[in-house]
Amino acid sequence: MAALFASGRPLRFPPLRAPLACFFLITVAAVLASGHPVAGLPQIRKFFVFSIVLVIYSTFETLRQVRALIAAWVSVAALSGLIGVVQFSHRRQESNTYEFLLDGRITGLASHWMTFGGEQMIVILMLASCVLFSRGRLLKLSGWPILCGLLAVVVLGMTRCVFLLGVPAGLAYLLWRNRPSLLFAAVPVLLAAALLAPPAIRERAISAVQPHGDFDSRAHRALCRLVGWEMVKAHPWLGLGPERIAPQFDRYIPPRLPRPVPRGWYGHLHNIYFQYAAERGVFALIAILWLIARQALDFLRSLRRRPADPGLQAILHAAIAVTIAILAEGFFEYNLGDSEVLTMFLSVVACGYVAIRASFPDSPPDLQGTAPSLAKARVRSRLGRRRYYRTSTG
Repeated sequence: MAALFASGRPLRFPPLRAPLACFFLITVAAVLASGHPVAGLPQIRKFFVFSIVLVIYSTFETLRQVRALIAAWVSVAALSGLIGVVQFSHRRQESNTYEFLLDGRITGLASHWMTFGGEQMIVILMLASCVLFSRGRLLKLSGWPILCGLLAVVVLGMTRCVFLLGVPAGLAYLLWRNRPSLLFAAVPVLLAAALLAPPAIRERAISAVQPHGDFDSRAHRALCRLVGWEMVKAHPWLGLGPERIAPQFDRYIPPRLPRPVPRGWYGHLHNIYFQYAAERGVFALIAILWLIARQALDFLRSLRRRPADPGLQAILHAAIAVTIAILAEGFFEYNLGDSEVLTMFLSVVACGYVAIRASFPDSPPDLQGTAPSLAKARVRSRLGRRRYYRTSTG
């Protein structure tokens, strides 16, 4: 940020100002209304994470710069994955039991296995999109082995919402948009992988439908959703306040439920939808979903113009696939509450808008990220968007 301001470059921000401003204002209101404003300060400080959108969108100019960022991510993810494989190997040498491996899952270069899984998921989908939609032979020859290795590492991570939900959802979208027949070819590959996986990995996958021993993570997640619903009903407008879920959790457990509660961590609700609504109110949830929907629709509309550049297609499809994966995984994990994962997701969104600006100079004015004045911006946005979509759709 300091380098950007010192450079004198014009500051640009993609057309996400309105939903982001609403989200920030509602969060501040929720902090002030919670009765414990000091406790909510970490979520105010987290606003800084969103500055990555401003940095990337103001400095990146070409698709080549976006591809360079993806290449850097893939390199770091590969290194983190190798470290994770070593961690898994050392862990298995100590004990090969399911419970032992689950309590000490691999983290690679990350601080937690959920962060590791979320970061790897985003890189996998970015790389998969580049391999599927780009035409470079060298990229395909080098990309496929790396992609397979990253997929194997994610499975070894034993984080079900990543390797059973987020990654498959994103890959299914990419395969459907590239070559739908590949979806059917993926079935025998998945069956073979299930047969070759270590027993602990198979047990972890089966535990999604059948609890393993006395540890039922399904019941744990179900209780989090139930308590979240009770919180939303009691405080629908501004929620309990950021960082107030854990201290208030026991108060909202329905008395009809048996005790003790299922084993698990109850610091948050493990669900982005209930978390935002219970912590900051339903309007905060609407604001964050508005932001996500706006960027996804912009990318889909740009793809409707049938861009000839495969690099642009790869970046836009990757951004949509990452969005789908984040939303799918978000049903069972508060992934956007993780600053590292949130930073990467916002970077992907910014790169998508950079790709549109670089490839479509005649794109609507609001996609250019500049606005001389609010009144002029509104008029130019409406007129430009009408011309843009009228010419793009014939």
